[in-house]
Amino acid sequence: MGEPTPKAFVPVGGIPMVKLAVEGLIASGAVHRVVVVVPAELLDAATALLSTTSLPGGSMPPVPVQVVVGGAERTDSVRAGIAAAPDAEAYLVHDAARALTPPELIARVAAELRAGGRAVVPALPVVDTVKAVDDAGIVTGTPDRAHLRAIQTPQGFAAELLRRAYTTEVGATDDAGLVERLGVAVRTVPGDPLAFKITTPLDLRLAEALLADDAAQRAPSARSEQAVAR
Repeated sequence: MGEPTPKAFVPVGGIPMVKLAVEGLIASGAVHRVVVVVPAELLDAATALLSTTSLPGGSMPPVPVQVVVGGAERTDSVRAGIAAAPDAEAYLVHDAARALTPPELIARVAAELRAGGRAVVPALPVVDTVKAVDDAGIVTGTPDRAHLRAIQTPQGFAAELLRRAYTTEVGATDDAGLVERLGVAVRTVPGDPLAFKITTPLDLRLAEALLADDAAQRAPSARSEQAVAR
């Protein structure tokens, strides 16, 4: 990212990504509790940042936000999050770098879980041609992109299933990968382009532009409401 602070704490539109991500979860109306997993040295800063997380105008009921210390690897951090919510019936595992994820997408994943799904991930069709290469950079194959999907977050799971998946020490780049190893089918739901992962300076510029455009579109509406109030 080229920033001096950890990625999740880089601001977009003046607001740290982790706070935007938490606000999106709350705005979905689909979560009852949020657990944020951070490095030990950022525990106090994250707790102060997120302790008063709420939506403007009290549009949604308050949702408790807890900050806990993660681990050396991604899987260690997810384990810490699971351990902090041992009574949950379902988990949504979300990446703070997907800070602009629409609340509607979060609600869509949660709805699939409520309808009986045990493992649900948002997915988008792959638009680029994808090549498999060897260690020397030589192309070894071209997968049919009609059967490829780019996976986003939040990824949703029945609680007992995710807990079981994390009893192993096998690593994975996402939680669905661990669940797949258990032989459980993972269902996809339509993702959203706005749920892109903000990982490069170009991503950050795009996110800033999108937030600015959204703010500009909201401004005329707000002025109209004030005029009516007068």
